[in-house]
Amino acid sequence: MKKIISVLLGLFLFAPVSYSQSAPDFTLPDLNREQVSLSDFIGQVVVVDFWATWCGPCQVEMPHLQALYDDLHEQGVQVLAISVDEARTASRVKPHVQSRGFTFPVLLDTSTEVVSRYNPQMILPYVVVVDQTGKIVYRHSGYSAGDEVELRNVVTGLIQ
Repeated sequence: MKKIISVLLGLFLFAPVSYSQSAPDFTLPDLNREQVSLSDFIGQVVVVDFWATWCGPCQVEMPHLQALYDDLHEQGVQVLAISVDEARTASRVKPHVQSRGFTFPVLLDTSTEVVSRYNPQMILPYVVVVDQTGKIVYRHSGYSAGDEVELRNVVTGLIQ
């Protein structure tokens, strides 16, 4: 009985959870100060990643997001990387992104208004997958090697 409970608890804690709640819309400036809204991408699968330049695990995760974007963007997958660097460190974001060759949209949430709606604990990195209808279908906090495989499986499952 104890073993069954452990297995069920493990599945509950680590399996992707379907939230089927609408993702709160937001509008944030990108690195060129153009306004970008989540609702601009209805009809696409959107991977929303909250990160910061000072976050070590975020730096390890970001190249995996770029690979996902490169491989699946043509199939209707968008990555929105939302930097939560505060106003005094936000000037580091654009050079950081350019030096690493990231081509997906990067947005600035210097007031942390958007991240606080999605992730009040401010655990970074924090990934949310929004399906084509605007529903949250997956959430994941932190990064460990192999998380990118799970994320890719969730995303490809939505576009097949």
